[in-house]
Amino acid sequence: MTMKIALTIAGSDSGGGAGIQADIKTMLANKVFATSAITALTAQNTLGVSGIYEVSPEFLAAQIDAVFTDLRPDAVKTGMVSSSALIRVIAQKLRFYEAKNLVVDPVMVATSGSRLISEEAVSTLCGELLPLATLITPNIPETEVLWGRPVKSPEDMEQAAREIFQKYGCAVLCKGGHQLNDANDLLYSSEGPVWFQGRRIQNSNTHGTGCTLSSAIAANLAKGYSLSESVRRAKAYISGALAAGLDLGQGSGPMDHGFAIPEFEC
Repeated sequence: MTMKIALTIAGSDSGGGAGIQADIKTMLANKVFATSAITALTAQNTLGVSGIYEVSPEFLAAQIDAVFTDLRPDAVKTGMVSSSALIRVIAQKLRFYEAKNLVVDPVMVATSGSRLISEEAVSTLCGELLPLATLITPNIPETEVLWGRPVKSPEDMEQAAREIFQKYGCAVLCKGGHQLNDANDLLYSSEGPVWFQGRRIQNSNTHGTGCTLSSAIAANLAKGYSLSESVRRAKAYISGALAAGLDLGQGSGPMDHGFAIPEFEC
């Protein structure tokens, strides 16, 4: 028996709802074997982050080498990487190994609007990593950073995605939400704009939705699906995970990544 392999390069979430933990659960649920390269350890739960311990560039490079030289991934997903040094290492290694099907979740801005990485790191991300990507998955605030203008309407989403695509040469999935366009997402690629309609699910436990969506897309790309079909399947998966209504913790809780796994008696 063989499986397709996906690699996630991101931070660890001790609460299990986002980051590496969400990525691995998502990839497994989407029937690919998950490997990882951890950029940082975090102490966090549903109430927030209380500590971050970033790995060294050398150790991140060693993790990526270990994966590519033995378990070569069919797709790669990157999540939040907070320093220019780590971003440069990731880009260098992905170029060296000629990585395919790279999905970049350009984590820069929190839902609250707070910036999560420095201007220098944003510049490095844009200059080093985005040109290597097959797809980037910015939310509305992140789209505004990449575009340099406010996004206030579906028409703005289309114009922003088109100009980001033209600038960096990668497809763009501009995610709706953030009080704009409900849960409808726009994919802009060489084939032009395609809208993916969604319904807003009433569930306040949405921690890790961005990580989960990008990982599900990467998993489906690894299995050989087209970009548009990978996005469609990933959106269906995340809708199911949200609709399952998992309620854990005292704050913004995680989704049920294993909602489709049959229940069994211990």
